[in-house]
Amino acid sequence: MNLSSRPGPIGIFDSGYGGLTILHGIRQLLPEYDYLYLGDNARAPYGPRSFDVVYEFTRQAVLRLFEMGCQLVILGCNTASAKALRTIQQNDLPQWDPDRRVLGIIRPTAEVIGSLTTSRHVGVLATEGTIKSESYNLEIQKLFPDIKVAGVACPFWVPLVEYNEADSPGADYFVKKRIDQLMRLDPQIDAVILGCTHYPLLMPKILKYMPAGVRIVPQSEYVAESLQHYFERHPQMEQRCSRGARVHYLTTENPDKFKESAQIFLHEPVDVENITLG
Repeated sequence: MNLSSRPGPIGIFDSGYGGLTILHGIRQLLPEYDYLYLGDNARAPYGPRSFDVVYEFTRQAVLRLFEMGCQLVILGCNTASAKALRTIQQNDLPQWDPDRRVLGIIRPTAEVIGSLTTSRHVGVLATEGTIKSESYNLEIQKLFPDIKVAGVACPFWVPLVEYNEADSPGADYFVKKRIDQLMRLDPQIDAVILGCTHYPLLMPKILKYMPAGVRIVPQSEYVAESLQHYFERHPQMEQRCSRGARVHYLTTENPDKFKESAQIFLHEPVDVENITLG
């Protein structure tokens, strides 16, 4: 495959809008780079889909971002990181371009959790797909075998955010229900990972119902710091990322709908175009 080796934007992919929280966190820390965000909004959500389907959709998106000049792509989606990242790294990258990189967002969070828990009991709130994959359990256990991990799927949390209902009274019921369920599973939990990029937008409700003393761990700041450290360790990849402080957005959905929904996450106007995958 003939892909250019010229410096290009950092690609960030998500099935929907949640990856915008990851993009925002990275831009706060590393504003000088160019970014290309791709949301596969027409086929979202990925959470309930099978491993094979998530892999195929993610593969299409990563390849498109590579074709558009990205040398590095971050899967700003927990489901894609859980179900597709390893296969793409092992099977596809060597064929496409062994010098390019695809990174996920589960490992950076797993790496910091050891310093955030005293009880060594950690909770994960995420989509059905991420919980079923047990990706957080596996990554955390590899790094910290002494930590116990309990996870609960939160099927209604993403729609609450995307339909701009995160502040509504109805959201209280769904947030409280899942937090209570998690704490019943393991009352010794003292740190909870928000394993879906939409969930920080529910933070006021999560803080309201999370027991006192339990630390909440959103991903965006840790993913941003992890990328910064990655660049320090891999200066050759850092030099392949262009610097112009530009951001461009792509969606497989209606661009006007994307603009409207993106405001919930970014609070700024966005420049977006429609593309087709597959």
